[in-house]
Amino acid sequence: MMSKEDYDEKQSAIEAIGKSDVKEPDMPVSVALQEAEDLIEWCLLDKEALVKAGLDWLYVEDLPQRIGACRYIQSLWQKDFLTQEEAQKEWKLQSPAAYGLRDELVHHFLHAFHAIPDLLSKAQKIAEGSGHADMIQDLSDLSVLGKANIEPLKNINLNLELLDQAAVLSEDMASLLAKANGQKLGDNNLKITRDKAYTYMKQAVDEIRRNGKYVFWRTPEREKGYVSKYYRQRPPSKGQAPDTKK
Repeated sequence: MMSKEDYDEKQSAIEAIGKSDVKEPDMPVSVALQEAEDLIEWCLLDKEALVKAGLDWLYVEDLPQRIGACRYIQSLWQKDFLTQEEAQKEWKLQSPAAYGLRDELVHHFLHAFHAIPDLLSKAQKIAEGSGHADMIQDLSDLSVLGKANIEPLKNINLNLELLDQAAVLSEDMASLLAKANGQKLGDNNLKITRDKAYTYMKQAVDEIRRNGKYVFWRTPEREKGYVSKYYRQRPPSKGQAPDTKK
């Protein structure tokens, strides 16, 4: 989910967050976004219990748009304001997912186009080559090829949103790679907006998790869905016990 419309809808609420309330991300934003999306799916099964415990369900209904707004601003900030070192770290974090999407789409295309020689040949050609630049171009090419040949993809029940994701990811990763390779960057204003958008999303996530941990404090198999997987898996600092409750 990434949408300028989401940000436009939430811009006033995001900008209204006071400086003292802004939380800088303490994990990769891409991870926080994915955890927020996972949380939506997880909590749907528990709606009755969560609402009974006091959760305003509007937080859940509003979270997809908060995620979309944060994704949009995160993308803009990545393009213009990362330092080279930060960009290199972000590339290491995000490139596996980009390669994964490229490989997934190639896999689907080869199956969907197996009886259509010209399309199969195009998919096979895209699958050739290696390297970061090739992967970025592949994502763009796969998006274009897929959108021009929707019916065979529908026949295998492919999630067509993946085609839009590939186009966006191709553009984002191209910009990120340029930054990682040393392109000079700008000022810090957009980062502040990104941090506010992250904070706005996190407010909903924290409220849902708080209620989930309250309800399922004696039901570990459900409680785990209301705890950050990133923090559960991150090794503790020397002399520090693992934090399993974030």
